[in-house]
Parts: sequence; structure tokens; C-alpha cells
Amino acid sequence: MRIGQGFDIHRFADDNRPLVLAGVTFVGERGLLGHSDADAVAHAVSDALLGAAGLGDIGQHFPDTDPQWKGADSMKILQAVVGKVHEAGWKIANVDVNLVCEQPKIAPQREKMQDNLSRVLGAPASVKGRRAEQLGSIGRGEGIMCLAVALLTS
Repeated sequence: MRIGQGFDIHRFADDNRPLVLAGVTFVGERGLLGHSDADAVAHAVSDALLGAAGLGDIGQHFPDTDPQWKGADSMKILQAVVGKVHEAGWKIANVDVNLVCEQPKIAPQREKMQDNLSRVLGAPASVKGRRAEQLGSIGRGEGIMCLAVALLTS
């Protein structure tokens, strides 16, 4: 067994970008600033999987300096990461996600987010929403932070 931890953080964008988390678009919410679609959940899960498999991190495989990833669908990046993990001889047992933000509310979209992740991973995924209780930049509503843990088996 191998365990990996992933982390991602994005500030809110000033333009009209959609907010996408675990492949779910949150209508009417401010989007996140990033080279791709800035899906913090997909990025953190990708990093957790890559770390657990000993394959580095998302920036090594999908650098934000590469124009081919500009505006990319991060769930497709996650799907590519899953392929790399399988090619390295690992199976995904499960993934657990903590999404930290003051808004939007995560609970109304939780099941859809979990379903999207589980479908791409081929394994169970749980998503939990947390607040930063008005502490720091996340607590002031300046962005969203995500932590993910992945368990792999051989």
C-alpha cells in the first residue's frame, strides 16, 4: 500500500470564469484563477495520486508554462494521471478530499462531485466541505484550498 497527500489553492478570478470543482460547475459563483480551469479538487487529487505512486507532482507532468494546458479540463488531467498510476502498477483504493472555502456551499453538490471523481478514479471518493472560520486569506473569502489523500494498492 502507498499513501499520497495532495494540496492545491487558487484565488478567485476577477473575470467571468466559471467555478469548477471536481468537474462540477457552480453556477453564479466566482471562478478561480489558474492556467487550466483551476479545478482545485482535481489538482489536489492528481497530486495525491502522483505522490503515492512516486511519480512526482502535477507540475512536472502538466506544467502551467505549457500552452497546451491553457484552459484545460482538469478532470481530463486527472484521468491522464489515473492512467499513469495504473501504468506504474498501482490500483486506486480510495481518495478523500477536504475542500476549504467560505463559499460556495459544498453540500448541495457533494454527491455529484463524489460521483465525478469516483467515475474517473474507478474507486470510491469522498468530498467534505470545510470553512476556515474567517481566518487567513481563505477565511476572508479570497480563494479556495483543497487537501486530498489517496490510498493505492498493488
